[in-house]
Amino acid sequence: MDMAGARASRLGAVAVFCGLLAATMLVRWQTLGDPVLGFDEQYYLLVGERMLHGAVPYVDLWDRKPIGLFLIYALAAAMGSDPFLQYKLLAGAFVAMTAFVIYRAALARASRFAAMTAALLYVLWLNFMEGEGGQSPVFYNLPVLLAALVTQAALGDRDRLLARGGLAMGLIGLALQIKYTAVFEGLFFGLALLWAKWRADGLGGSLIGHGLVWIACALAPTGLALAAFAARGQAEAFVFANFLSIFGRLPDPLGDQLGGLAAIVGILLLPAIPAVLAWRQERKLDFMRMWALAAVAGIAAIGNFLSPSYALPLLAPLFLCAAPYFDRARRGRIVAVGLVLLGLVAGQFVVAQVIRGKGNRAEALAVAAAARPTGGGCIWVYDGYPALYLLTGSCVPTKWAFPGHLNTANENSPQAIGVDPVTEVRRILATRPEAIVDDFPVYRLGNPDTRRIVAAELARNYRLVARVRTGGARYRLIYRRK
Repeated sequence: MDMAGARASRLGAVAVFCGLLAATMLVRWQTLGDPVLGFDEQYYLLVGERMLHGAVPYVDLWDRKPIGLFLIYALAAAMGSDPFLQYKLLAGAFVAMTAFVIYRAALARASRFAAMTAALLYVLWLNFMEGEGGQSPVFYNLPVLLAALVTQAALGDRDRLLARGGLAMGLIGLALQIKYTAVFEGLFFGLALLWAKWRADGLGGSLIGHGLVWIACALAPTGLALAAFAARGQAEAFVFANFLSIFGRLPDPLGDQLGGLAAIVGILLLPAIPAVLAWRQERKLDFMRMWALAAVAGIAAIGNFLSPSYALPLLAPLFLCAAPYFDRARRGRIVAVGLVLLGLVAGQFVVAQVIRGKGNRAEALAVAAAARPTGGGCIWVYDGYPALYLLTGSCVPTKWAFPGHLNTANENSPQAIGVDPVTEVRRILATRPEAIVDDFPVYRLGNPDTRRIVAAELARNYRLVARVRTGGARYRLIYRRK
């Protein structure tokens, strides 16, 4: 390719990325002004913002997520004066970058039309799966996708297998520090690299050496994070939160898990059909299809289906596998256009319903105004928006500031969160929070032990000062001390 051709190619790539970025922001426009979009990401932002003021994750504010996710949110909070908008813009940039890489990768399998369809469908289908904001897969899908492409390239490059494999595993290491569930896809990539090395050179010391190098690359980011906490004397807090606490969680009811699984299957069924038809046409179980199966196996191994967001890692390999089908004469293009239109229209309806159910900016500000501390004390969000600590400028009365850690049945164990929830709730109430925020109706899978204690305290020492309706029949309740 001559210089003029290379320049035109670069300009074309820039135009595609800008188009995908514009499309991403367009389909997420409803979310941009909403400070209470998702409860998880509200808490990630709280931790990230408080990190800028010296708070230490796992020590001052507790959660199981890796430090990399909180660093992303700290970066978003540091970008300007509106952290709620900033993290959504940063998440949108990650979505657009991921979609662009999907487009470039799909060009090896399909036409520009089919590749662009796959990229757009990734952007659109996030809105069906609670990926309209800043859930962790929105950020870690990008390094996992890049790791997949580097691994695929390494499999056919014997001379650079070690280096390319190290890069792929390093990308998986970065993804692990955003969410540890990337380990299953990383395991598949690692096994594929070992298989390629075995085919090239057989068993022997070089196979073991390559494997050890790749393992070291994958574990390096986590090792650096652990070393940083160990240097502060906080290794125990890091290890418990990141690796041990998950085994203390109590199981959720089987019926709820099956209902969540059915919802995930329903959301992914339509885009899965062209992926399966493309495989039936080619009759080849190639690397991308094996990656998709590995992602399915990883989600199944985790076994948590209460939220569609747990299946977000499937989207990139799914649409890459579907891309060849969109090149089928007429039928494939009709399906492509139909899926894009469905994602565009129905996705906006889903986002609108999510916002209606949780509340938007007006409702969040009304709750914040009623809860805002006036006497120098803290508010406590027993059930409700974690963002209220930011919206009110309140101090946080507990390191377990994510409401679900103290108000849900599956966390009702010291082995799950590092403290007895009942003991911690009694301690918080003893500090006499200026305001307590609760929800009605009561969460069906809530912690009955802490609920009884809070209800008794509200009846004795607090009065209801505001009741803000969100959705059809949910109310955010704000109590202040009598």
